[in-house]
Amino acid sequence: MAKVKATKKAPAKSAVKKTGDAALAKAQATATKLQKEAATAAKQLAAAQSKAEAAKSKAAKAATATNKKAAVKAKAAATKQAAKVRETNAKLKSAENNVKAAMAAAKAKAAADAAKKAVEARKAAAAAKAEADLAKAVKAFAANWKKKRAKADAAKEAARAKKENLKRKIAAKKAAVKAKAAAQKAAAKAKAAAKKRLAREKAAARRAATKAKAAAKRLALREKAAAKKAAAKAKAAAKKAVKKAVKKPAAKKAAAKKPAAKKPAAKKAAAKKPAAKKAAAKKPAAKKAAVKKAPAKKRAPRAKKAAPASA
Repeated sequence: MAKVKATKKAPAKSAVKKTGDAALAKAQATATKLQKEAATAAKQLAAAQSKAEAAKSKAAKAATATNKKAAVKAKAAATKQAAKVRETNAKLKSAENNVKAAMAAAKAKAAADAAKKAVEARKAAAAAKAEADLAKAVKAFAANWKKKRAKADAAKEAARAKKENLKRKIAAKKAAVKAKAAAQKAAAKAKAAAKKRLAREKAAARRAATKAKAAAKRLALREKAAAKKAAAKAKAAAKKAVKKAVKKPAAKKAAAKKPAAKKPAAKKAAAKKPAAKKAAAKKPAAKKAAVKKAPAKKRAPRAKKAAPASA
């Protein structure tokens, strides 16, 4: 089980009193609240870890199903509590960073206010000194002296402002470089994740295509076997029908010969009947030709075989 590290305390509230910043006060209140939550979570984790260790040793001594189940349950509870502690510590760290940022902002604001007051004080002091020197100087030199003094004061202030502006530009450039590096890192991470996702999708598509192809092949084989079976069945049926059609006219001819011997007067009628029977015998021949053409129709399932493959 991972042990919880002791978290740093939030800065003292005296900083809030000095700066009087509401954002800093809010950030510190959040950090204090999270500190209490982190301490409570750490205590709960220690208790859960102790319970898990006790259950583990108990299960090691007596390996019963109940003891094993209790050990697993205690270990899961400790793991869950550890995750909660890590989450709370992460929140606390973020809150402490917010406090630091708010404090830095408050200090920068206070420094800016102090610098502004110092500038105003310097201006006031310079003006007072100029007035005092002007009172001591000769009246004739007063106008010229005022111009020179004002020009010197303006140059000093411009140089100081230029220096401060240069410092701010350097700080802004450093921050921009840092932000750019962080953005590049995040972009590289996102690109790698997108590449992995694309590879997974391609593999899934290949598997699906292989599966569909195999299914189409199986379907085509089944259809081919069914067509073959139907063709054989139709062929057998046609042969059977032809044999049956051939046997019937022969039987009728034999039956016609017997009455001819007994009744000579009816020979002409009997002679007409075989002629009609011969015409009937010609019909099975037409049926035989139709049966021979039937296998050509059985080739239709081959077209079906191509259809699943294209799907």
